[in-house]
Amino acid sequence: MSSTLAAPARTRSRSTTVPWYIWCSVLAVTSAMVGAHWDISWHRSIGRDNFWTPAHIAIYMCGVLAGLSCAYLILATTFGHNDLKDASVKMWGFRGPLGAFLSAWGGLAMLTSAPFDDWWHNAYGLDVKIVSPPHVVLILGILAIETGTLLLILGYMNRAVGRLKRRLDWLFLYVGAMIIVLLTILTMEYTYRTVMHGAKFYVIIALTIPVVLAGVSRASGNRWAATIITGIYTVFLLGMVWILPLFPAQPKLGPVYHPVTQFIPPDFPLLLIAPALVLDLLWQKLANQTRWVQSVIAGTAFLAVFIAVEWPFADFLMSPGARNWIFGSIYFDYLTSPDTDLFQNRFEPSVSGIGFWSQLAWASVVSILTTRLGLAWGDWMRRVRR
Repeated sequence: MSSTLAAPARTRSRSTTVPWYIWCSVLAVTSAMVGAHWDISWHRSIGRDNFWTPAHIAIYMCGVLAGLSCAYLILATTFGHNDLKDASVKMWGFRGPLGAFLSAWGGLAMLTSAPFDDWWHNAYGLDVKIVSPPHVVLILGILAIETGTLLLILGYMNRAVGRLKRRLDWLFLYVGAMIIVLLTILTMEYTYRTVMHGAKFYVIIALTIPVVLAGVSRASGNRWAATIITGIYTVFLLGMVWILPLFPAQPKLGPVYHPVTQFIPPDFPLLLIAPALVLDLLWQKLANQTRWVQSVIAGTAFLAVFIAVEWPFADFLMSPGARNWIFGSIYFDYLTSPDTDLFQNRFEPSVSGIGFWSQLAWASVVSILTTRLGLAWGDWMRRVRR
């Protein structure tokens, strides 16, 4: 049974109450993103001392909360008598919202990654990369929960009216912002301020960000959706930058190249809000154009505006003016050697000349394609009812 078939009219709700399972899923997503940044900071400030750190508990609480709540929702819909019976899909003999099945799988994947991650550390020691095999399983689980939460909200939002629809739309945009947070965590090792004058940095941004902004904006219908998404992302990251260093920390592993007395936060958030604002303005003017025309114009504009604002801002982040708690360029983890580009506040060498411009051209193509993919995804999400 298709998840995009319209639900019967009797499933339309005029209530203004957001369902409990949506709140559980949103809380799970938030717990994962706070825990992920906390855990990375823990590694950079203390080192991995044991599995049962508060940061790990926050991450895996996402899998427990989303997995159990969605499993209960599926069982209640299959064997009970709730109003979701006619607004559900059938899978493996069970019935439930499409998003619930995806989130339940994500919770299982996250919990499966936990003993795998513990074994990995016992066998190989400290993480040297964010993208290790157990972390890939974990990230896929979190992404499944975030996508499942989007679908859970959509299934109800596309059947709702009035105030409830508006409330669900805000939650929908919030979860879209958390997907941006997850993607920037996944690409963190390739987007430090030291590489912001390299073309590869812009290729990575073009590969990951436009698809989410285009897809979630299209599905939401809010005329300022992309701006709201990136605004939430910015506020969330600023919270991490400003709050984490308030807590003391001391390295427990070596070698210690740089003395650390507090938690090390992530870098200052990317200035995604500027191109997002331009996208929102363009969507309104390009509404009558074909999807490919929209993709070419919006994808090119996204990358051009992002380069225009991030390139000079990268210069500022390397300057003495950014070496304070507001912009966070004063923080270095205990493994940062004094002779590194990051510690010396200099950009890493990158390709120049024709090689640089050819990579930027490739970034433009990627931005157009991911924007087109996002629009197609958004058009599909607008039809989700189950």
